[in-house]
Amino acid sequence: MSDDDGEQSDKQRYEFQKVIEELDDYSGSGTQLVSIYIPEDRQVSDVVAHVTQEHSEASNIKSKQTRTAVQDALKSIKDRLKYYDTFPPENGMVLFSGAVDAGGGQTDMVTEVLESPPDPIESFRYHCDSHFLTEPLQEMLGDKGLYGLVVLDRREANVGWLKGKRVEPVKSASSLVPGKQRKGGQSAQRFARLRLEAIDNFYQEVAGMANDLFVPKRHEMDGILIGGPSPTKDEFVDGDYLHHELQDMVLGKFDVSYTDESGLYDLVDAAEDVLAETEVMKDKSEMEEFFEQLHDGGKATYGFDATRQNLMMGSVDRLLISEDLRKDVVTYDCGSREEFELVDRRADTPAHTCENGGEGEVVEREDAIDHLIELAEQRGSEVKFISTDFEKGDQLLSAFGGIAGILRYSTGV
Repeated sequence: MSDDDGEQSDKQRYEFQKVIEELDDYSGSGTQLVSIYIPEDRQVSDVVAHVTQEHSEASNIKSKQTRTAVQDALKSIKDRLKYYDTFPPENGMVLFSGAVDAGGGQTDMVTEVLESPPDPIESFRYHCDSHFLTEPLQEMLGDKGLYGLVVLDRREANVGWLKGKRVEPVKSASSLVPGKQRKGGQSAQRFARLRLEAIDNFYQEVAGMANDLFVPKRHEMDGILIGGPSPTKDEFVDGDYLHHELQDMVLGKFDVSYTDESGLYDLVDAAEDVLAETEVMKDKSEMEEFFEQLHDGGKATYGFDATRQNLMMGSVDRLLISEDLRKDVVTYDCGSREEFELVDRRADTPAHTCENGGEGEVVEREDAIDHLIELAEQRGSEVKFISTDFEKGDQLLSAFGGIAGILRYSTGV
């Protein structure tokens, strides 16, 4: 995967995460918040027909308030669906609509459409509840990564993918390896030789399946996991059956009892610790480099103000942002210059005293990450989102305000 693709993916994930967190904060009285998940192969006209049917059936809801709220939500969804052609965008789409509590007995109508989620939507879902159904999207965003999976013994093999948290079986094969008991009339030596040849042929067949599937995706993959009983998995990996570029991507060999499709799921469970470590390794190397530059190299910056200044100067090579940063940036007009203040997302916009002593006038309030990413894109700086699942990643958030950068050159800022 190219850095641009990774950056785009991280940005998309952040945008989704932000909307999901907003949706999770909403609640409605009764079952009046509507969520609809639409796969990419579901015709929009079918969905419109379904929504029309639900609108008609909603007239039977006893509570007038709930009935009106559900019908209003369905009308809003139907209006949004008019903007789409025969099928939804790639990977499908999700629509949320409903009257959410706004305090003091008041409600606000909210309608949100999320197109092309990170993973394909598997099946159509229509859901009414007092909260929006965001769990399927949360699962997609939970783990990134693309891993090749192989499970095999001397009888059968299965090859597939782990995409995020989703296991996708793709190919399977059965072997012609004879059992250990030889048929009458064959010498023990000849039988053993034929059996070894059959095992070798089967391993080559399995490697062929894996190579066909994995080699074209090798630059996007994060690694390969091999599972099965001993000594099969060891013979397969140590025998260099896999394409040489794939051989270097094997993260580990794991004991797995089953080698049918269920074995792929067992393999992912067995490799849980390795997967968690691999996921965070890229983030760890970024933070290691940041701390080295901070202590010895002079090419590090941190905090909103200093990092923003460096971004404006075009000196930031990589912008490091904590995945858990939830701040807004307020821009104030201070006469001859603009000044900025970082505030908690849920806090009111504060008054600001300018450096010249005057009172700043609020120009804009926006998401801090969006603000920084826009500056980074304008000046060719890479954006890296850093997990808090390890010590130095947590320090980025707790000690450095969730914002830092590795510089192209030292600026003294």
